[in-house]
Amino acid sequence: RGPGAPRFPNMWKFKRLWASLCGLAAPFAAALALASPAVAKPPIWIVRDGDSEVVLFGSIHVLPPGLKWRPAALDKALTRADDLWFELPIDPASEVETAQIAAAKGYLPQGQSLAALLAPATQARLAKACQALDVDPRLIDRLEPWFAEVVLASAQFRDQGAYADAGVEKTLAASAPASAQRRAFETPAQQIEMFDAAPRAAQIASLEESLVELDSDPHAYEHLLAAWMRGDVRALDREALAPLRKAAPDIYERLVTARNAAWTRTLDARLKGRGRTVVVVGVGHLIGPGGVPARLRALGYSVQGP
Repeated sequence: RGPGAPRFPNMWKFKRLWASLCGLAAPFAAALALASPAVAKPPIWIVRDGDSEVVLFGSIHVLPPGLKWRPAALDKALTRADDLWFELPIDPASEVETAQIAAAKGYLPQGQSLAALLAPATQARLAKACQALDVDPRLIDRLEPWFAEVVLASAQFRDQGAYADAGVEKTLAASAPASAQRRAFETPAQQIEMFDAAPRAAQIASLEESLVELDSDPHAYEHLLAAWMRGDVRALDREALAPLRKAAPDIYERLVTARNAAWTRTLDARLKGRGRTVVVVGVGHLIGPGGVPARLRALGYSVQGP
């Protein structure tokens, strides 16, 4: 897959959520797809004040087709929503823009190579991952560490049969009522900048941890998906957020903490108005004491949820 191909997973811990897909076996995906809708309980929060309501749904951006994940409360909220917010605009033009900016910024300067930036053990793990995922090592060697990680993530999804087209955002953008105005917290350029501006050492630490995880935790995505389906926010934090906080705190600050704070300011302003809003963002942005629901609760809003 070429360097402009991935659509960026834009949330919490990219490798935990999207790159560690080695353990997603077909029988597991089929079992979930056939599960009763009553079994699926992905986490949802409802925020209210006197004349406004915001429903927060924690998504996984890439899913196996056929998975029965939609909670009835989300569908009910969508039928009444005045506006529907995503992290990025969900449309073909934005996807093309994201890929173009990433391709422009994701290459190392001429004469540099990714392998030269990595310790010998990490070089060996990278070569092993490229072989397992059928990724051209010559392509990877030309990429910035952050972009190499995203390309590997996309290859893992393809390898395991999980797709953005089956993910929460694409599904809801296509099926939500047209009366709900589509809005986004960020632009493609802002998202790429969060990756590209991260310190090189932090990018390398993040890539190294992902490669280690490929060997040590081949069932990471399976565990995370199961936790999401049952609404287990503690397990979600353990599987996705905690590794990034430990391995690359600078990237965690950029990708999680700072964005949560910015989105909370936007939703605070929205709640000061009137109407009904549905927000669909990566579930890692909604859990824990630094998540958006906790931040809105601290501002004095009524927040129901896990």
